[in-house]
Amino acid sequence: MLKIKHYLFCAICVALILPSLWGSETPLPATNKNNQAPDSDGYRSIALMMNVLQLVRENYVDKDMVSYDRLIKGALKGMLGELDPYSAYETPDHYSKTVEDTKGEFGGLGIVVTNRNNILEVVAPMEDTPGFKAGIIAGDIITEIDGKQTRGMDLFETVNLLKGPPGTKVNMTIYRKAENKFKKVTIERAVIEVSPVKGPKIIDSGIGYIRLTQFSVPLPEKLDEALASLKKKNMRALILDLRGNPGGLMGAAIQVCSRFIEEGKVVVSTAGRKESEKQDFRSLYCDKTLDIPMLVLVDGNSASAAEIVAGCLQDHKRAVLLGEKTFGKASIQSLVPLGDKSAVRLTTGKYFTPDKKLIHGIGIQPDIKVKIPEADEMKLAVQRSNHPGEIAPNISNAVRDVQLQRAVEVLKGICVYSAKKND
Repeated sequence: MLKIKHYLFCAICVALILPSLWGSETPLPATNKNNQAPDSDGYRSIALMMNVLQLVRENYVDKDMVSYDRLIKGALKGMLGELDPYSAYETPDHYSKTVEDTKGEFGGLGIVVTNRNNILEVVAPMEDTPGFKAGIIAGDIITEIDGKQTRGMDLFETVNLLKGPPGTKVNMTIYRKAENKFKKVTIERAVIEVSPVKGPKIIDSGIGYIRLTQFSVPLPEKLDEALASLKKKNMRALILDLRGNPGGLMGAAIQVCSRFIEEGKVVVSTAGRKESEKQDFRSLYCDKTLDIPMLVLVDGNSASAAEIVAGCLQDHKRAVLLGEKTFGKASIQSLVPLGDKSAVRLTTGKYFTPDKKLIHGIGIQPDIKVKIPEADEMKLAVQRSNHPGEIAPNISNAVRDVQLQRAVEVLKGICVYSAKKND
């Protein structure tokens, strides 16, 4: 049986094994622990709900539509849907699929989605996935999935529609705001395998570059390999590119930060209404040979675990952040099984940077703001995937990566200043 789990939520329609996701298995009671009676306001609200329930059951035109089961489940969905996009009531069928997902792989599109005001929006496509190859971009609004309207659906219903066996196809209608038009796309699902590290290279004057595409289980080991290869090339400064990174495992984020800050330093903190939700997560160790100037590139599609890393390195003054404000998505969900084999998914906490700055709904502000022209965003995302670490690759219709260019200029200046300071 799946126990109650805590998640640093990021709805990624890809092949993942859910038990490895964020947090510990801390029990969350489904009932009032102290058996306290509702207050007078609570009784009045419950009485109002029961009056409406009875009114509907006795007067609605179609008698077969007003069973207690149907109406109560609808009310539960509405109640949790009022809270935030990530809290939801899972019917027994939906919950059984959640449990099944923990037992193996499932197919997906490789797109990260969120629910904004009952609208299903793409946060970011993951590089080298079916969604990315089909041209899905951040900001696309998914209006239909296999003929079903997504407006008003909770996030987990839509994610279940997007998932499916590898090799099967899903039909979607998307609305692209920049073009002000609707577009129909058909994408074949696949087991998603994404390289978490791309393009380790020396760009210029000993400045190393590493792009992190997602925070997955293999990331720490792959990052160590990339850092080792750059150290052999006499790297004297490092650019860590988190643009377009939708996040992933909090454990991987902590391990990444541990490569760059001293052991025992706070990486991220959690807090909720209960004392049990308050916790500091600290760095594990630090490779002292990595005590070099750092710059982290971020944009509006850097989310969840990517924001944890950016916020940690910024607060500890370990790296300069350059680019655009991050997405602002880092909250904790608890999954609470109920007696009828359904479940409640409830936001019970939020993540904070070491300086106690809230990430969720706010994002991380860069130290140096450099904006990519909107007309270049899509082309640059593809270019960045195929030519990581190149400011202006030698290809037709190349777009100059002004953020990466500025990052190199900033690090050159820091290196010159550091050299003079040590003379």
